[in-house]
Formats: sequence, structure tokens, C-alpha cells
Amino acid sequence: MFVLKNETAEDWWEVEALYDTCFAPGRTALSSYRLREDVSPVVALCRIARDETGILGGAIRYWPVLVGRVPVLLLGPVAVHPTAQGEGLGAALIRDTLARAAELGHERVLLVGDEPYYRRFGFTKLHGVEMPPPTNPDRVLGYEVVDGAWQDVTGEVTRIDSGA
Repeated sequence: MFVLKNETAEDWWEVEALYDTCFAPGRTALSSYRLREDVSPVVALCRIARDETGILGGAIRYWPVLVGRVPVLLLGPVAVHPTAQGEGLGAALIRDTLARAAELGHERVLLVGDEPYYRRFGFTKLHGVEMPPPTNPDRVLGYEVVDGAWQDVTGEVTRIDSGA
């Protein structure tokens, strides 16, 4: 049994260690990390999952970016510890934070990932949204928190400082 809660400053390095465990060593060289460098995450949407003993089982973070001149949430990374994979924890983190994004008034979410996996949450392939290279355009996905929120939103994905 895992409990979802907001990530705190004290959780930061433990979450980073989880990401190191779950992703390839060069993860910080990915283009999505260039959008996150020296930018504060959206604190209200950075969530962790701990079991009853306090062990970290999963984490998810969101970052503010722009597509053209339109504000967008960049989801990622989301990770589940290998010992907790297959239990629905990643899905719980995604569903929880998408609901929170709606409560907070956000309109759209962007991520780079596998469409067959993220389709079940409502993500679809975006056209005309350009992540920094070398990103495969088929992996650029969007979610409409508000119906029609991605309509006519196109352009380059660029950094924004949230001040969060």
C-alpha cells in the first residue's frame, strides 16, 4: 500500500536517486532536461508515493514550458521503483496529478513518451509542437485538461521560469 503526497525539499535527492535507478545514465542529457535546467518545478504537482515503512516507491514531476507563447505543463519524469512496478503506481501518480492540474486551473500537458502507454490517460500525438532535438516527433504527446486546449497551439517548446 502506497500513500501519495507532495514532494518536499527533503525528498529531492531521494527522488533523484530513484530517477537514476529507473532511467539510463545519460538521462540528464535528454532534450527535455534542457527545458528544466535552472527552472523551478511546479511544486503543487510534484508528488511521491511512499509505502507504510516510508520507502519511496514512485515520483512524478511537472515543469512549466511554453509552446509558442502558450503556457504548458511538461510532465516528467515519472518513475516507479523496480520493486513496485506492475502494481499501478505509475498510473496512480499520473491520474492524481492530472486531476490536480485541473483543480489548479492548468489547461494542457505535454510529455515525451510512448503513445500506446499514455493513450489510456487521454494523451494523443501532437502535430506542430516541436521539442528540442533530438526528440522523435512521434513521441510528443499532449493531454487536454480543458477540452480543446491544444487546438491551434503549435510551435517550439521553450523554457519558462515559473517562479514556483
